[in-house]
Amino acid sequence: MKKLSTRRRHPLAAVVVLLLALAVAGGAFSLLAPAGKAQADESAQSLSIDEGKKLFAVGCASCHGTGGQGSSDGPSLVGVGAAAVDFQVGTGRMPAQQPGAQIPAKKVIYSQAEIDQLAAYIASLGAGPAIPTKNEYGPEGSDIAKGGELFRTNCAQCHNFTGKGGALTHGKFAPSLEGVAPKHIYEAMQTGPQNMPSFPDTTLSSKNKKDIIAYLNAVNGDNTESPGGLELGGLGPVSEGLFAWIFGLGALIAVAVWVAARTAKAKKS
Repeated sequence: MKKLSTRRRHPLAAVVVLLLALAVAGGAFSLLAPAGKAQADESAQSLSIDEGKKLFAVGCASCHGTGGQGSSDGPSLVGVGAAAVDFQVGTGRMPAQQPGAQIPAKKVIYSQAEIDQLAAYIASLGAGPAIPTKNEYGPEGSDIAKGGELFRTNCAQCHNFTGKGGALTHGKFAPSLEGVAPKHIYEAMQTGPQNMPSFPDTTLSSKNKKDIIAYLNAVNGDNTESPGGLELGGLGPVSEGLFAWIFGLGALIAVAVWVAARTAKAKKS
């Protein structure tokens, strides 16, 4: 009988098999990795919502209701979105010290991490504007001239043409925008806090908001110069009219007194 011939394996066969095994394992890992990452992100988000709910129960529920549904002391927060929370709490307006016609900005009492947790909880109650990214409100690619045009058209009636603020009716006021963080200006345009109307992307696009923020930074920045000299607070005709009235009228009175005195001396002589 003839012996069955046995084929000798190629010396590189083991290497090829090992590479194939590694490729298969790598493919399986790549399929499992996104699912694992998604689960981790979901767990982190759930944890933020839970922590935010605890913070809300302590600092906010007494006015806004235990589920954010609102009460006679505070409006409903369902659907206001994370951006509204980041603005109101991030500027110190909330929690409010006391009710009134206007809730002013004050010292912030929550850390940014806690604000993010509160925002996550409120966002879970209903869809609303999200917190903007730095790319949305940063100065890169902005048009300052266009921003000035948009600001004078949509905002100057209340905030003054350089954002110095102004008085409204019934004890309300438009706050100064000088020194306000760009993110908070963007969020205010998104959400329309208190007496301010909202400007969603259908009214003012994200690019328009970026341009307005760039304009405000240009006219109120640390390196901003006033080419006209004394700006009188940048309040426009209000301060200029008051200046003219007080000093102009004062000058006229002084001249009248001087003329009267000179006339009296002339008659005596």
